Amino acid sequence: MNAAARVASFDDADQLADAIIARVGKTIVLALPLGLGKANHVANAIFHRAVKDPSIRLRIFTALTLESPRPKAGLQWRFTQPLVERLFAGYPALAYALAQHEGTLPPNIEVDEFFFLAGSRLGMGSAQRNYISANYTHALRYVLDRGVNVVAQLVAHRVRDGETRLSLASNPDITLDLLAERRRGKAQFLFIGQLNSELPFMPGAADLPAQEFDYLLAGKQNDFPLFAPPREPISLADYAAGLHVARTVADGGTLQLGIGSLGDAITKALIMRHRSNADFRRIIARLDQAHLAPPSMREDGRFDIGLHGASEMLVEGFLDLIEAGVLKREVDGALLHAAFFIGSRAFNQALREMPESQRAKLKMSAVSYVNELYGDEETKRRARVKGRFINNAMMATLLGAVVSDGLDNGQVVSGVGGQYNFVAQSFALEDARSIIVLRSTRDQRGKAVSNIRWNYGHTTIPRHLRDVVATEYGLADLRGKSDRDTIAAMLAVTDSRFQNELLRQAKDAGKIERGYDIPATARDNTPEAIERALAPARDKGMIPPFPFGTDFTEPEQRLLPALTLLRSASASPLQLLRILLQGLGAGTPSPEIVASLARMGLDQPNGLSEWANAALVRGALRQAPLPAADISATYPLGPAGRK
Repeated sequence: MNAAARVASFDDADQLADAIIARVGKTIVLALPLGLGKANHVANAIFHRAVKDPSIRLRIFTALTLESPRPKAGLQWRFTQPLVERLFAGYPALAYALAQHEGTLPPNIEVDEFFFLAGSRLGMGSAQRNYISANYTHALRYVLDRGVNVVAQLVAHRVRDGETRLSLASNPDITLDLLAERRRGKAQFLFIGQLNSELPFMPGAADLPAQEFDYLLAGKQNDFPLFAPPREPISLADYAAGLHVARTVADGGTLQLGIGSLGDAITKALIMRHRSNADFRRIIARLDQAHLAPPSMREDGRFDIGLHGASEMLVEGFLDLIEAGVLKREVDGALLHAAFFIGSRAFNQALREMPESQRAKLKMSAVSYVNELYGDEETKRRARVKGRFINNAMMATLLGAVVSDGLDNGQVVSGVGGQYNFVAQSFALEDARSIIVLRSTRDQRGKAVSNIRWNYGHTTIPRHLRDVVATEYGLADLRGKSDRDTIAAMLAVTDSRFQNELLRQAKDAGKIERGYDIPATARDNTPEAIERALAPARDKGMIPPFPFGTDFTEPEQRLLPALTLLRSASASPLQLLRILLQGLGAGTPSPEIVASLARMGLDQPNGLSEWANAALVRGALRQAPLPAADISATYPLGPAGRK
């Protein structure tokens, strides 16, 4: 490492921890960037020092702790554990997270988080108690209030013309603002960089001189593969929602996009609209036969001017949109501004290998720049015309409130993050819209339940900020609507199995007239209707489950829908019996089924339990459709986003 003389470089994390303690003392407030940017070896070395020495008081402030999946026993373990070993091998576990799971966090160590990996902290008492409910842009203030004295971040590095440069790469988000506070003399902390060879070097504001750092951790023993979750399969329901959302996006506009299968479905729909416009129009005509989409949200032309990106997260879909010629509207040399990124191995490789001139158009910026309008507001308003800020949610109410981060018992699933920021921007900008996307139902113990409720005991986005809600059944335009009209619009995008009960509750509350009935055009909101509308496109390969490639092998791709089917059937002994009998009664299995059984370690079952599981998997493989259903709740492999 050709670091500048003023920067002390270490190749031993324990020695670095000793140097940090010698400088700041035994009261350590350690700030770690969210997600990918954590300096794992630095954090672990400081944590272990505090475990061994109770006189050290360690407080960690962070968000989105990335952890390898922890599969449950049985079929889930058989499917997920080989993936963990293949995709996450070499990623060093964060010691504080392991202690949280094991309930062994010592009393001299506290961990404050303002965003969780979705569902990872449910039932974890210490994490739930120390959770901080905060907008992403407010986290800076809270870490400063706690007296941060150490910031440790993963960085990329390069040497050019003899000068070492270090890039904040995946996470300039809060760090750039912290450094600005330090330069103004309003914060005093040690800035620690840990070098990583896999991290893409992002230029622009993320590119810093080595002298900005106090200590560096280098060396092969401290290098590690990045946390890289695979892209999720896209279900027909997700595609339906994505196609509806693609109609809201105006050419020449601005896009915020979220992670996960819903984000990928929107990406694929936008690309289809641009590259295969006639096909896009035909699919939309089948999906919206009643023409329920509001007139202002029936955009279906190609992207001649193209889109500009202003997104909290640089998701993989943006690279696909650039390649397809959809994201091409530049503002001051930038195609996009974002504050952090996480993605698959292919995504990280694409960023590393991208020509520098193209990578320079992807501006990794402070979260205060991306998520807010204040500060250089005139430039931001000029860039963010026709903004479409698309975020995911877990639930919504008939009155338009949105539930994205927590449950009504107070347990936190993920966090507010930047969702509120972008909803607020959609109202502050003249021609912008906030679009909340959610699946209309979810599977709960093998039974479908509605994600649209009459009321719910937790809210992320209040109903006075209601705007557009999208499900697989269409778009509900709620901005400026009365409560009565909001209820009618939400019922029209609700699954028909739950419409009557929700309508009854609205009538009982006096919020809609007793004589109101849901129009016949919205009475066929069923999975079967989605199947009828999209099956032709699916069968022609136009909307595949993995349109942008995948880390799943072919047997794994076949197993995903089969295992989802088994999970859905788990609450019904009769349905399980039918699947079991189908697995037993068929003749010689096909080579594809044999390969899938081998992948599960069930091709040569040993004992009654394995024999029964093999029969169930065989039966499910024969019943399940090839396009994968949503599996994120059953076999979680990455950060399921709410954005």
